[in-house]
Amino acid sequence: MASMCPTAGGQYHWVSEFSPPKYQQVLSYVSGWLSALSWQAGNASGLFLCAKLIQALIAIGNPAYAAPAWQGWLLVVAVTLICVFFNIFAEPLLPHMQNLFLPVYVGAFIATVAVMCALCPHVDAYTALVEVTNEGGWSSSGLALMVGQISAIFALGGSDAAAHMSEEVRDAGLSVPRAMIGSILLNGIIGFIALIPFLFALPSIDDAVSDPSGFPLVYVLNLAGMPNVTIGLIFLQLLILMVGNVAYQAATGRQTFAFARDGGMPFSKWIGHINLRYHLPVNAVLLTAIITLVLCLINLGSSDAFNAILSLAAVAQMATYSISISCVLYRRLTAPHLLPTAQWGLGRWGVPVNAAGAAYAWFAFFWAFWPSATPVTATSMNYAVVMFGGVMILAMLYFVAKARKSM
Repeated sequence: MASMCPTAGGQYHWVSEFSPPKYQQVLSYVSGWLSALSWQAGNASGLFLCAKLIQALIAIGNPAYAAPAWQGWLLVVAVTLICVFFNIFAEPLLPHMQNLFLPVYVGAFIATVAVMCALCPHVDAYTALVEVTNEGGWSSSGLALMVGQISAIFALGGSDAAAHMSEEVRDAGLSVPRAMIGSILLNGIIGFIALIPFLFALPSIDDAVSDPSGFPLVYVLNLAGMPNVTIGLIFLQLLILMVGNVAYQAATGRQTFAFARDGGMPFSKWIGHINLRYHLPVNAVLLTAIITLVLCLINLGSSDAFNAILSLAAVAQMATYSISISCVLYRRLTAPHLLPTAQWGLGRWGVPVNAAGAAYAWFAFFWAFWPSATPVTATSMNYAVVMFGGVMILAMLYFVAKARKSM
């Protein structure tokens, strides 16, 4: 789809192209809101993670540090402003920054794996690779697995980021899908390789989850008994995450701008404005920053805020993937001759790949609403369902009142 229709709008544009004409407008509109919700929540979760990682670094150096939630939110403000600065005033440097930090990313991966392999104590192979631990109170390990897949979805999600930058990329029909596939393969392989020594270096899941830093990786690296090494490796992780979040905010702003440009949002004229000085959607970038700060306020009332924001991003992402893939599958089956020419095509594998992708996206959408543990309390509830439902209700009200006439 990114090759056939390279556009900053991404999913909602693809749905408009491939859906049945009768449902084209409403499905495209819903997909636009789902995509915007997914990217905004994903951007907030990434910056929230940066703030928590900074607090983890402080806790490593000062074990008495309690990491209060209000300080975490102020750190979110700080890292958000850094991302805004790079996305407005230093935007031409973004491609160079990405290229510069690729060796840092690979080097940090090698160093972290080396420490876990050489310096951390290890458990036996059965404990690391076979033993199943159900810490969520679910009735079976299979159910716990279904609920727990949300973390993997978040880790490998957002592959459509390049699609939302299509209007600023040369030969987008080829380079964008190549970037999407390349990022999934690179990060998936590196993540899997890093996971193996991590599992062998993890003696206690309970201790890792309850570690004061809030990060099991910090717990494992601390077992090496070299705090300075842990601080150095986690600092590298923070730098890489910050660079990733700068790019993530760029994609989020472009998606929001594109949807507003097509009249899908309130105040579309303001959000979809291109700043003549910087030639960028500055208002969309600023709106993205404001939404991040508002979403991260949830952390002041619940320690499970990150899970809620993460789930919201996954829910909306799986929903928009489901609709867009289902629509292109519909077009492949009913009128394949009407599909635009693609520089990057799947050939005869298009139908089975689309069918498998749509099936899993709908499957994951269902599980993304579930809480992380049972019994469910007011603080442990997955509030993604509330936020998702509230946003979609407001979106449909706006559609009936105005958007259906302006899109």
